[in-house]
Amino acid sequence: MKPVIALVGRPNVGKSTLFNRLTGRRDAIVADYAGLTRDRHYGDGALAGHEFIVIDTGGFEPDCTAGIFQEMAKQTRQAVAEADAVIFVVDVRAGLSAQDHDIARYLRTTSKRVLLAANKAEGMKDGPQLAEFHELGIGEPLAVSSAHGQGIRSLIELALEGLEPEAEDEDDSLPEEERPTRLAVCGRPNVGKSTLINTWLGEERLVAFDLPGTTRDAIEVPFERNGRQYKLIDTAGLRRKGKVFESIEKFSVVKTLQAIGDANVVLLLIDATEGVSDQDAHIAGYILDAGRAVVIAINKWDAIDEYQRQTLQRSIEQRLAFLKFAPILHISAKRRQGLGPLWSAIDESWASAKRKLPTPVLTRLLQEAVDFQQPKRAGVSRPKLRYAHQGGQNPPLIVIHGNAVEHITDVYKRYLESRFREHFKLVGTPLRIELRASRNPFTEKDS
Repeated sequence: MKPVIALVGRPNVGKSTLFNRLTGRRDAIVADYAGLTRDRHYGDGALAGHEFIVIDTGGFEPDCTAGIFQEMAKQTRQAVAEADAVIFVVDVRAGLSAQDHDIARYLRTTSKRVLLAANKAEGMKDGPQLAEFHELGIGEPLAVSSAHGQGIRSLIELALEGLEPEAEDEDDSLPEEERPTRLAVCGRPNVGKSTLINTWLGEERLVAFDLPGTTRDAIEVPFERNGRQYKLIDTAGLRRKGKVFESIEKFSVVKTLQAIGDANVVLLLIDATEGVSDQDAHIAGYILDAGRAVVIAINKWDAIDEYQRQTLQRSIEQRLAFLKFAPILHISAKRRQGLGPLWSAIDESWASAKRKLPTPVLTRLLQEAVDFQQPKRAGVSRPKLRYAHQGGQNPPLIVIHGNAVEHITDVYKRYLESRFREHFKLVGTPLRIELRASRNPFTEKDS
């Protein structure tokens, strides 16, 4: 499991900028305006050879008891509860404030490792401006610059120091063909995840109750079907924003994200009676970002009429359009309907994620695709795609070499993806395409 780092601090000290720096993305909105971040944001970080989950929080006012700032404080406390380490971000240029003292007082009451990041400290590594932050009693202030990347590597190495990686799973020592398929069942609370697993097992192995949030942690259950070994992972439901305050649910989001990252195949369960929500789309986004094979199962299909079914189908096409490669099955976990085809889709998706794509076949398909439709001309020249090979599995990665590939549009990449998918019958797995410019030896100067 990846360790978890929470970013905490008063408004406008640069937490979201640091979040974007650690995740390498622009998910968190960044602007010179206090209070922009209100909910928690989760992202996968990778720095200095370490992988981790990072949580961005809103401006923290521990003693606020009313309004939106009270809700933001709840979100921040939740992030601290989920974290293995906390980075307390302060603004060197603005100096020490009473609010910084309030946050430090709260963090000292927790049992978490806390590091003090003195942000916006470009050129101030040994400056006297850092001295006043010793008053917080958190430890040595570390001079960093989120905007310029200065001191970030050392900060993360300190934050992750001593956080031992999880012990190697005994299944990892087995040959690949003998390892059980890790199947994570994900979805919103009360969608029927535990009921489905109990139906598969034929016993009440997991607590199933008509109340959202019954499952608090990710639970692994060994399972065998038709001679094949599986590990079923029942995850706590991801609630809508603003509904994850209760301490009993404090590990739900992180454990679900970790379960998705550790799975081979993710079964995204959707409640037919409630339709596709923003939260379903968010979970689907996490699965896609993790590159996991995915199957979508619409549970409680028997509980809606024909008009509702048509409406739901249109909603799926619109809100989950980015998962159009995923098979969609209609099931009823309680009535044991549609479970056979569901298993076939799960096995097919995992097989697609591991499929080997021979270089000669990929190159031939690439040339046929280019002959049928060439990439759009860029100025006086047109990008030339020369050959392709497989760069990885789970998910499959196709590396295409050529000239002027920076001018290849996303539309053309989707066109190539559809050609590759159709030939190799890739179902239920993301397919990633990487374009690489061929090296021209004549452009290099003699040494």
